[in-house]
Amino acid sequence: MPMNRHASPFAERFDLRLPVVQAPMAGATPPALVAAASNAGVLGSLGAASLTPEKLVADVAAIRSATSRPFAVNLFVLPPAAPDETTVRRALEAIDPIRAELGLPAGQPLERYAPDFRQQLDALIELRVPVASFTFDVLSKEDVARLKAAGCYVIGTATHVAEAIAWRAAGADAISAQGAEAGGHRGTFIGEFEHALVGTMALVPQIVDAVDIPVLAAGGIMDGRGIAAALALGAQAAQLGTAFLTCAESPIPEAWKAQLLASADNATVVTRAITGRYARGIRNALMDRLAAQPERIAPYPVQNALTQELRQAAGRAGRGDCLSLWSGQAAPITRKRANPTTTAELIDALDREWRAATARFAPLA
Repeated sequence: MPMNRHASPFAERFDLRLPVVQAPMAGATPPALVAAASNAGVLGSLGAASLTPEKLVADVAAIRSATSRPFAVNLFVLPPAAPDETTVRRALEAIDPIRAELGLPAGQPLERYAPDFRQQLDALIELRVPVASFTFDVLSKEDVARLKAAGCYVIGTATHVAEAIAWRAAGADAISAQGAEAGGHRGTFIGEFEHALVGTMALVPQIVDAVDIPVLAAGGIMDGRGIAAALALGAQAAQLGTAFLTCAESPIPEAWKAQLLASADNATVVTRAITGRYARGIRNALMDRLAAQPERIAPYPVQNALTQELRQAAGRAGRGDCLSLWSGQAAPITRKRANPTTTAELIDALDREWRAATARFAPLA
């Protein structure tokens, strides 16, 4: 039966072909992937947390040169990192043996462990991007007001209801509800992370009931059935990340893509061993070796920066055992499609699947 082009007010606002946000994944969502996603009819998102302000400007320019459609830019809300010498030394004592196995010299303290968030935010405001999304903490009302004055639609990440309410109070336009199934870093900023591992199916309707702004469902959504389920729970769009990692435009190492395609439903765990902040990924030797010495794990972003060169070398060497294999729990669903595929082809498949799933419920309406 004929279907409305826009499945929700959020989809209508951004003229989306289907109610999907391509999740921002730092280091895995280059301008080419973001623009391809937006051109194919979803909201493409640049994971810009690791970018200097100068690189952020360049990447946004590249996206704008490749698409005239809306897109998002995501940042991590972080205070400046100033680790003491002992913290860095102890972390490197655990990391250096693995570096040596990859032919790298002993690690050294770094001048900077992450880009300056305030400088990133200022650059983002100056760029006047259509959508700005944030995770790891909540912005002040003043910062949200600055973004809105620059024409930005603001999305905050919440892993439980209290965080959604905090973002709503700050003036956010929408909430990304990050379920426990989601791959990559946890966005928890109120309370302990262990208390915020709420599954997507339980989280989304509770946040929908708690706030009067659009909610996006993130975590464990890999196909059209998941998109339909997210909307049935009250979300106005589904946010998919892992599904895009095996696309042709994704720059992640082939060893990571292979692990995603070979993974089982119980392959992932949540760990802080690799980056210093809890994140979900496929369990491997790097995760196990660093987790075995928890007292030597530096906080994020220090641990993340200290293991970065190691992980880059592992990617070049095809060593999946030494990568950070970020993945959501539903990665095995990828295997039902032909791979590799382009971003546009994936979105075509998602569109067909979503419409088929929605049509199955039509007789019940």
